[in-house]
Amino acid sequence: MIRFDKLTSLLERYRALGIDRQVDYEKFYLYSIITHSTAIEGSTLTELENQLLFDEGISSQGKTIMEQMMNLDLKRAYEESRVLAKSQVPITADILKHFAGLVMKNTGSTYNTALGQFSSADGDFRLVNVSAGFGGRSYMDYHKVPAKIDEFCKWLNEERTKKMTENERYALSFEAHYRLVTIHPWVDGNGRMARLLMNHIQFEFSLVPSKVLREDRGEYISSLITARDAEDTSVFQEFMVDEMAKTLSAEIDGYLISTGIKKQKSRERILEELRVHPDYSSTQLAPIIGITQKGIEKQLAILKSQGLLRREGPDRGGRWVVEE
Repeated sequence: MIRFDKLTSLLERYRALGIDRQVDYEKFYLYSIITHSTAIEGSTLTELENQLLFDEGISSQGKTIMEQMMNLDLKRAYEESRVLAKSQVPITADILKHFAGLVMKNTGSTYNTALGQFSSADGDFRLVNVSAGFGGRSYMDYHKVPAKIDEFCKWLNEERTKKMTENERYALSFEAHYRLVTIHPWVDGNGRMARLLMNHIQFEFSLVPSKVLREDRGEYISSLITARDAEDTSVFQEFMVDEMAKTLSAEIDGYLISTGIKKQKSRERILEELRVHPDYSSTQLAPIIGITQKGIEKQLAILKSQGLLRREGPDRGGRWVVEE
């Protein structure tokens, strides 16, 4: 039995603290969702880099055009999803294609097949068969995709109109995610689309949106594969509940630390700073963390011995890498 009830107390505390009512909460939470979703597909942009890209149009040094366009495209798709979710219109094949076209607008390709041409940049369903990586299990035959999508939309629209508890609404969003990615309607962008649809359903019900964290990519994919092979979605549902609980706990801790209610440990603050500024030296970190340079060096040595931090390159000109 899936322990959805573990979310209840966290959601109650989250809302009681008013975290979801903070200035610019929706914007920056959405930026975080986008950053983690594209990171699962290979993007290396951080939340701060996306903020600069989205708000100021500032591109990040060393980042490819493709990964920056991937993030901008997904942002546009989420913005339209937020608007559409308010009207709670039925989900149709055309709506899914529209969103897929937005997700792949600047990174999609045109394909020529024996059955004709299709474009992932336009959100077209695939006209070829695909598999999950080298030697991986094949997804359903492309001939079956249109009918399966119609069946999926019919199921989802019927479920959305039912009276449900908050936990049941989360369960529906997770199930929709699983079913869409299992159908695999597109050549590319299926993961981003499945996560977008999951969040879209959560937007409709005014739920705190779920994130799939970049550091949990392996476990996320494994849970999908296990659920698919066993034809049992409970493994994936359990993963998503745990991921949601992890996100809520982190958001609550971050809020308590930012308001001074809870004091953050020096090592946690060092890791947090080095994620954003990997080139910082112990001299630069000392005034930020509030301890001496010698104290910083001691903490860095401990973090390295624990396998949480490693150094790339020389002392001067090198960078820190936080091991997630």
